[in-house]
Amino acid sequence: MPDDDLRAYSEIVIDHFQHPRNAGVLEDANAVGEDRNPVCGDHMKLMLRIEGDEIREARFQTRGCPASIATSSMATVVLTDMRVADAAQLTRQDFVDAVGGLPKAKIHCSVLAAAALKRALADFRERSTMSGASA
Repeated sequence: MPDDDLRAYSEIVIDHFQHPRNAGVLEDANAVGEDRNPVCGDHMKLMLRIEGDEIREARFQTRGCPASIATSSMATVVLTDMRVADAAQLTRQDFVDAVGGLPKAKIHCSVLAAAALKRALADFRERSTMSGASA
């Protein structure tokens, strides 16, 4: 674990860091997005299975600090069973709020989740266009 002091985090962040939800590979993902923070090196891969206009399953793989792992975990919880149109409207602040806030120095972790989501949704639209389906 990095040198983070867990006392700086909300109980939600600590819980999702210690017990991440939906971690691992999603074999039947039809939307994948990745983002990396070049300064700290944190990296998130978000995988979604979208059916119709809803995200049915979300999984993640993240390398980084406790805040990055917790925010990634919470992002998958928030996104599961969400309408794609609603997911497209989510911002980094929505992810910060979902984990009960983050220290100022860790706000970039929410940017990671928001950026990976935007890239996953763009990937889904591209795959849908290529397959002739409507996104």
